[in-house]
Amino acid sequence: MAIKRILTGVLLVAFILVAAGLAQEIEEKPLTGLKKRVAVFNFENKSDYGRGNVGEGMADMLTTELVKSGSYRVIERAELQSVMQELKLGLTGMVTSNTAAQVGKQLGVELAVFGSVTEFGQKEESKGIGFGKRKFGANQIKARVAIDVRIVNVETGEILAADNVAKEESQTGISVKIPDFNFQNQAEFDKTLVGKATRACVQEIVGKIDAQMGRVPWYGKIIKESGGIVYINRGINSGLQVGNVLEAYSPGEELIDPETGISLGSEESKIGRVQIIDVQQKFSKAIIKQGAGFKPGDLVKEY
Repeated sequence: MAIKRILTGVLLVAFILVAAGLAQEIEEKPLTGLKKRVAVFNFENKSDYGRGNVGEGMADMLTTELVKSGSYRVIERAELQSVMQELKLGLTGMVTSNTAAQVGKQLGVELAVFGSVTEFGQKEESKGIGFGKRKFGANQIKARVAIDVRIVNVETGEILAADNVAKEESQTGISVKIPDFNFQNQAEFDKTLVGKATRACVQEIVGKIDAQMGRVPWYGKIIKESGGIVYINRGINSGLQVGNVLEAYSPGEELIDPETGISLGSEESKIGRVQIIDVQQKFSKAIIKQGAGFKPGDLVKEY
C-alpha cells in the first residue's frame, strides 16, 4: 500500500509539472472571433394577417440570417422550446424582457431577441397611367411589413434596444391575386413583395443586434476542475482557440432590484486566469495559469 501511495504521489507531481510546462509553453493567442450566443423567440403576430404562422416564420428567418453571418451561436429552436416547456412558458404568444432573460440564463446566452409583427401584407390599388388624355388601367401593388423588436441583455434583463423596423415594396402592373404567404417555401416567399419587405426588415434587425453585441461581454462557465485542468462549457462553435487566455471569476449573490424584479448583476470576485489547451466539440480544457479554488459555475470571461 505504501508503494502504491508513493507511485500515486509521483504520478501526481509529474502531472502537475507537465501542466505547469504546458502553461509556459503554449503561446498566448489573442481573443478574436469569439461567438456570443443568441436566443430568438417567436414574434407575436399583431397584424391583420391571420393566416399561417407569421411570428414563427419571422423568427426562423432571423435565426437563419444570424447563423449565415457566422458571428453568432444561435440556439436551436428545439432547445429553446424545451426550456420554455420546462419553465412552463408558451413558445408562442407574448414574451417579456423578464421571461426572455429567465429563459436566456437557462440556455447560457448573452442576448435574447423578441418582439411582435405589427404589419404584414399587401394590397392592390387601381391606378391610371399614360400620357395626356390617354390613360390606361393598371394596378399598383404595395406591400408593408413592420416589426417591433426588443434586444435584451440576458444577464441583467435590461432592454438594450427597442425599435420599430418597417419596410415597403411596390410595383405597378396587371392585376394579380394576393398570395397566401408560405414561409415554408422560402425561395418562393422571397420573390413576393411581402417576402422582399420581410427580408429587408430581418437584415436591419441583424444590424441592430450587431450594434448591441459590443455592449455584452462574452462568457463561459466552468464545468469542473481536476488536477489543474479546468473544463469550460464552450467548444469549437464558440470560437475559442488553443492559446486563448481567459479571466476566471466567482459570482457572488445576485442583486435583484426590489422595484422591478430585474437582476442588477452580482459582485464578482476574480479568482485567477486560465489558458485554453484543447477545444472539443462542446467543451474546452484549460490549464490554470494563476489562482486557485476554481469550482463548477464559476465564470470565464475575456480580459
